[in-house]
Amino acid sequence: MTVVELIPRLTQFAQGNEGGGDFVTILLGGFLLIVGFILLILVGMFASVAALWFRGFMSGANVGPLQMVVMKLKKVNPNVIVESRIMARQAGLENITTNRMESHYLAGGNVPIIIRSLIAANRAKIDLQWNTAAAIDLAGRNVLEAVQTSVKTKVIDCPDPSRHGRSTLDGVARDGIQLKSRARVTVRTNLQQLVGGATEETIIARVGEGIVSAIGSCMTHKEVLANPMLIAKTVLEKGLDSHTAYEIVSIDIADIDVGDNVGARLQADQAEADVRIARAKAEERRAQAVASEQEMKARTQENQAEVVLAEAEIPMSMAAAYRNGGLRASGT
Repeated sequence: MTVVELIPRLTQFAQGNEGGGDFVTILLGGFLLIVGFILLILVGMFASVAALWFRGFMSGANVGPLQMVVMKLKKVNPNVIVESRIMARQAGLENITTNRMESHYLAGGNVPIIIRSLIAANRAKIDLQWNTAAAIDLAGRNVLEAVQTSVKTKVIDCPDPSRHGRSTLDGVARDGIQLKSRARVTVRTNLQQLVGGATEETIIARVGEGIVSAIGSCMTHKEVLANPMLIAKTVLEKGLDSHTAYEIVSIDIADIDVGDNVGARLQADQAEADVRIARAKAEERRAQAVASEQEMKARTQENQAEVVLAEAEIPMSMAAAYRNGGLRASGT
């Protein structure tokens, strides 16, 4: 039974029941007041989304006014959802529903960025699904920038002076000559490994370690100076982009300079250390000789003292022998 059918019946009931007419009149008035208030609220809410609904209707977004009102009740901004729906519709993305958008909005995601990234990926023939893009966005990554980097490559300085405070990668060839180099790494985003993949810091660290190792494996520094691309090729073949959010396109040696003669300096330091060791051993031998000399002198003094004592006992022994008759004077 509708409200229009209910009102005449209540009126007839009020006319047929004269004793309770006042009560029914009050009840009917209250009921009409409540219904009117609810209708006023609904009309106000529909009026607030009328322009947005008309815009979506003309664009083929297929988002009804009642659905927009429900969005407001769920604390979802219908402007964001409708505008995103219009962008997706105009770009030919038919499989993105408003429920997905609302869920991502309530999860704290950026719905317009997701839609723009999907449109860019679709235009560039990149396989990017809604779930992947939503996961990248909720992980704190800029999914639109990731798609743009997949289309247009990005160059990373190795090393990056603004991050590490160093401007060169220092490696030492087998002949002991130090080489200072700088590299530029061209990468593109790997959307499939963007969630959970290593960042630029890992790329810089791996490339730096590979360049230093490649320089150290060369017999002479002249090999590196003659063909720096051999180092880049060796580093690129190591697969340094595994388990990272990027795919390495190329590694270019931007600059390479000759540094110190580390081998000669190490040999000089070793020679100086050997001299110090030899001096210490000579000083030890000299000290031992001095100690031995002093010991011999002490023994000589001790032997001389024993001789003096022995000489002092001779007269006493002779006197004792005279007294005992053991010796006689000559001529007697």
